[in-house]
Amino acid sequence: MSKVIVAIDGPAGSGKSSVSKQVAREFGFAYLDTGAAYRALAWATLNGLSFERLAANDFETDFEYSISTDPDNFWVRVGEHDVTEAIRTSLISETVSSVAALSHVRDFMKRLTKKIVDECPYDGAIVEGRDITTVVFPDAQSRLLLTASEEVRLQRRSKELSADSASAVVNQVSKRDETDSKIVDFMNAAVGVTLIDSSNLDFDQTVSVMIAQIKADLKASAQ
Repeated sequence: MSKVIVAIDGPAGSGKSSVSKQVAREFGFAYLDTGAAYRALAWATLNGLSFERLAANDFETDFEYSISTDPDNFWVRVGEHDVTEAIRTSLISETVSSVAALSHVRDFMKRLTKKIVDECPYDGAIVEGRDITTVVFPDAQSRLLLTASEEVRLQRRSKELSADSASAVVNQVSKRDETDSKIVDFMNAAVGVTLIDSSNLDFDQTVSVMIAQIKADLKASAQ
């Protein structure tokens, strides 16, 4: 492995995106939100790329995806369209699980993630998602599962999606967690993956705990 890889998994509302981005800043590493690619593909199916073609595994040539790995300048594009904000809507959240359920899509995303990390201009990368520690980078130097209680996660998600009603957020997050957990287990730490529960930690405390664990993992991997 030519770069230092830190793999971070976790359910919605665990804080993995904001925490991972800050951890990337602290280490001077790239930051990669792998869920953005699934969301961007869901956006594409609602804007010209038919789900039938997606299901038939006839989508790769028309899915022109790009993403920033700079934690201080984050953007997501599909072709010429900046979809950074568009992929965070409730409609995309309701659609993305159907996209992620397709095995050939997950295979494509695995290849895409590795390509993005390999080509990014950093010595290391903080890569976060739902199957990064077990499927995409099972040999990463540091593998972490960031979680929190369901109550805390729903509170955090409600704040992120302030335009949605509280009940809609609860239903959306719970339904997506239930659907996605049938595909990949992102609620329980696999062997060799460190579980970090942020239920009783604020943002800065979570970042500090993550950084300490990553440093310990990197030191151990170098021995």
